[in-house]
Order: sequence, then C-alpha cells, then structure tokens
Amino acid sequence: MDEQNEKLLRQFFSEAAEQKIEDNGFTEKVMDRLPVRVKRYTRIWTIFCVLFAAALFTIFHGWELLLVQFEVFIRTSIAEPPHVNPLMVVFTLFCLMMIGIYELLSYERVIR
Repeated sequence: MDEQNEKLLRQFFSEAAEQKIEDNGFTEKVMDRLPVRVKRYTRIWTIFCVLFAAALFTIFHGWELLLVQFEVFIRTSIAEPPHVNPLMVVFTLFCLMMIGIYELLSYERVIR
C-alpha cells in the first residue's frame, strides 16, 4: 500500500511542478519597487568587508606570508614533484567556475 501511495504522490507533485503560472510581469514589478536602501546597504557592507580584509592583510604583512609560502611551494615541488590527481584539479576548477557564475547571476538580480 505504501508503494501505491508513494507513486500517487510522485505523480501528483510531478504534475504540480510542471505547472507555470503567468504573472504578466508582476514579479518584476514587485522587485523593482523594493527599497533602494537594501541595495545600498549591501554595497556598503561589501565595501566594508573588502576594506577590512585589505587592512588585515596589510597589518599582518600578507604579501610576505604569501611570498614565503610560494617560495616553499616552489622549492618542494622542484625537489619532489607533487602527486596531484588531475580529476581533483578539474573538479576544483569546475566548482570555482560554478561559484563565480552563481555570484555573477546573484549580482545581476541584486542590481535589477
């Protein structure tokens, strides 16, 4: 009996998911009428976080730390070649690309 109920529920929800309700631009109109200050607060917060991160990077001599780490990486990779799985490199690059695309799309939604 549970399988029959499960099948009926899946059929019902799959039909409901396929329905598209036309709103004649209602959603866009509502989004356009949202207060501008929300966008302003988001930009201010982003600028604050970037400036704060830049200040911490400068205070803690971030360039020196990066240069030391880069030097260690180069010296160790020359002495012993790293064993890197190419699939992990591709997966990492793919994930970074997806995050970048998501950020661009979400930024476009915020701007509108």
